Amino acid sequence: MNGNVLILNQDYQPLNIVNVRKSIMLLFLDKAELLHESEKRKIRTINTEYSFPLVIRLKRYARVPYQYIVLSRRNILRRDSNKCQYCGSTSDLTIDHIIPKSRGGGDTWENLTTACNKCNNRKGNRTPKEANMVLKRKPYRPSHILFLREYNGTVHDTWKPYLYM
Repeated sequence: MNGNVLILNQDYQPLNIVNVRKSIMLLFLDKAELLHESEKRKIRTINTEYSFPLVIRLKRYARVPYQYIVLSRRNILRRDSNKCQYCGSTSDLTIDHIIPKSRGGGDTWENLTTACNKCNNRKGNRTPKEANMVLKRKPYRPSHILFLREYNGTVHDTWKPYLYM
């Protein structure tokens, strides 16, 4: 029962990605309905064969407060695709404050970016403009749906319409 299942709210908004076991439990408890199933895979018991879920929808609307992505080193690296935002390197990565903390720069999504150790040392305690360095992409606060898209690297074809792809 390896695999992931996309859970949609009653209004078809993506909520989360869960494992197959959790989705089967929601289906058996009649809390969700099956929207898409795998044609190739099945779940078998001694007497019965069940569909392998790919996308399920909750039957009752789940009121979810604004879902924000936690500011963490791992999430910044994920947002920046594990690449230095100055040179594009993928090795020896660190987190860089665009406006250094000593100059009043804070720990915010818009002020933190991924940088390799070499670029981070070259920039030092200066802004990118002062160090004559250009960011490949301006840092931003990611959305919940963006992180669901990149949750497990590959997105199943049946998920794409729900994740706005």
